[in-house]
Amino acid sequence: MPSSTPPSAQSIFRFADLSHQRPTAFNISPDADQRRQVAKELGFRALRKLQFTGKLVASGKKNWALKAKLGATIEQDCVVTLQPVTTRLDCQVNRRFVPAADLTPMEDAVEEIEMDGDETLEPLPEEIDLLMVLTEALSIEAPDYPRAHGAALSETNFSQPGIAPMTDADAKPFSGLAKLQEKMQKDN
Repeated sequence: MPSSTPPSAQSIFRFADLSHQRPTAFNISPDADQRRQVAKELGFRALRKLQFTGKLVASGKKNWALKAKLGATIEQDCVVTLQPVTTRLDCQVNRRFVPAADLTPMEDAVEEIEMDGDETLEPLPEEIDLLMVLTEALSIEAPDYPRAHGAALSETNFSQPGIAPMTDADAKPFSGLAKLQEKMQKDN
């Protein structure tokens, strides 16, 4: 059943409906409301210039690959000053989809199966929501602790009168080794 939405703007695809002969191109450019929703979901101040372009390509009889480019301008709170920090992302997004049966080893298999550690490998769903893939990729690529230019954490020390306050350096288990090494070099 054909969709009334142009293929370039569509975000949900059923793998069974896609051509195995040629790639299915997509271009997802969420509108302002969708960008606000994604920004709220990910805890961003704002999300501008969001675009997800690429293609879904058949790989063999049952496997599929997603090859895409994510472009976004993110505004987040600085973790130190809470001032706005703007970050531009331009990154590649790759996923490989294989039937779930191909991902899980057979229960009665005797020998161990070594996992290849491929982070792009996922179980093949009936359909793929590219807006969800976009949101996941954005959450992975966005800075976890954005900082405004020149923002730095200051150190505050508290102690009782007459007692030297413990610093961050004192709390590190090997912080004294540098002082000991320096003293030994002076003694030699």
